[in-house]
Formats: sequence, structure tokens, C-alpha cells
Amino acid sequence: MFEIHKYTAADKEAWNAFVAESKNGTFLFDRNYMDYHHDRFDDNSLMFYAKDKLYAILPANRCGDCLCSHGGLTYGGLVMTNKATAAEVLVLFEELNAYLRGTGIAKVRYKAIPWIYHHVPAEEDLYAMFKTCNAQLVGRDISSSIIMSNKPKWHHGRKYGITRCRKNGVTIQQSDDYAAFWQILQGNLQARYGVRPVHTLDEMLLLKSRFSDNIQLYTAQLDGRVIAGTVLYLTGKVLHTQYISSTPEGKHLGAVDALFDCILNKDYANYPIFDFGKSTEGDASTLNESLIYQKEGFGGRGVCYDTYEWRV
Repeated sequence: MFEIHKYTAADKEAWNAFVAESKNGTFLFDRNYMDYHHDRFDDNSLMFYAKDKLYAILPANRCGDCLCSHGGLTYGGLVMTNKATAAEVLVLFEELNAYLRGTGIAKVRYKAIPWIYHHVPAEEDLYAMFKTCNAQLVGRDISSSIIMSNKPKWHHGRKYGITRCRKNGVTIQQSDDYAAFWQILQGNLQARYGVRPVHTLDEMLLLKSRFSDNIQLYTAQLDGRVIAGTVLYLTGKVLHTQYISSTPEGKHLGAVDALFDCILNKDYANYPIFDFGKSTEGDASTLNESLIYQKEGFGGRGVCYDTYEWRV
């Protein structure tokens, strides 16, 4: 039923157009986003055609004999046409496995797209993996999300920060001062975890230039100095925090509380879903309890980001 093609640069226009019209795609699957770090991965993304029409795409890279959901993305399952049906997706996975065997692939590692990012229900892939592939759940991260039309109440402690910031003259605004925020972010990640941000400052500026409507920086400032900030990704129905960071002074004043008061209760109060991102570390077996407690204090509740594996 399906013709399966490996993605090439000549497919970029068709790929991007499909993502924009799909039932579960986000701008992270646009090649102008995915390819900013193309040199780090052996891209093995696939395109599925039915009767000469693009039916689905799979952002992926190859790691030896394993096909992996793209390593540069938080999630990366099958992106489907609005016309996709459960029966057809069953066939797609059967034919995918046969295709992969023919290319020397022995195993698939698949990061499903969390349901909050679906424009309409799109879990045909989960059923197909269960029925056709005998896929096993091998990883489960937990994020914290808010259905904005039904927000839980904030913890009292979060409100104190808003009051302190107001009394001390902290201002909240959209900003282009990524350099100041990155300095805070890098310092905190290095001191606490010994790591760097996933994106360099130059990479984030490049992505911002390509997706100016989808990537926003909000900062908390005191006397003209950035004391906290968050980078937001606007992905259709979901507003996602890609990074959050604060200086010691910002933490003392509760600047992050004031930031999210502005974002959640004012500027983006009518956005369908807000996602704070994952609070698990390493292989997802470690829960950062203080981090998720902070997110839950703003009303965030659990959404899982799942990873599956199967042999073809």
C-alpha cells in the first residue's frame, strides 16, 4: 500500500508543507528547525506515500543498526495526514518493518508525540506498535501541563513572589536580550548539573530568526538588569517552556513567579495548553522533585513523554 522513501534535501518543500497540514505536527519537525544541527546526526527520516500522495513522515536518524526517533528532538513519532485511519496505520507499520529489515535495521527506538501536541486525536501509531510490532515501553518522562480553560489554583507561595516583585520594581516583558539570559542559563546549568544548554546562543538566535512567531523570550528585569527569563515555544495549541532560569537575586525576589503570572494569566491566558516540560533526569528514572513541585505550584499536572522499542 505504501511507498517508503528516505528523506533527501530535495524533499524539503514537500516535507515542510506536510508538517504544516498534518494532524500532529509542530514547527519542530520543519526542516528549517531540524536541520540546524544536521551535522550531529545521521539523518534517516522517512516519507510514506499512498497513491502518490504523502501520507506520513517519520523524523529519525540511524545509530548503527537502530532507527531512532530524531535525536535532536524531544519527541518524534509518526506525523500523519488528517485522513489517516487505524487500519491503514497498521499496514504502514507492517511495511515499515519490512522496509527496515531490507536496509539492515534491526531495532527501532520511537519517541511518541505526546497527546497534548495533537491537533486532533492521533494515537493510531500507539495501537499499531502494540498490535504489529510488540513494542515495549522503555522510557517514560513526566512533564507538567495546564489545560488553560481549567487552571488549578496556584500554591500560595507562588503568589508571594508576585507581590515581592511588584514591591521591588521588577518588570516583566518580551525581550530580544538572549545573550543576557543565556549567560544566566549557562551559569546555572554548569553549576548545578555540569552541562550546557541543548542550544548554543548562536543556535537559538538562528532558530529565532527562522521562527520569529514561534519562539519568544520573556525576561524579568530589575534596574535594567535581567534577573530571570524563560524561552517559550509556541506550537499550535501548546505553549511550551524550552528554558527557565534565574539569578540568585531573581530567586530571592520570586522573579519566576512574576514571569509566569504575566504569561499564564495575562499575555497567553487564552492559549489552549501550557507545558512546562520534563522534570525527569538521565534515563527518566530520577524525578527532580523540587523542579516538578515548582511547576505544580503554577497548576501544572502530569503528562508523560514515552519511548518505545521493538525489533523489526
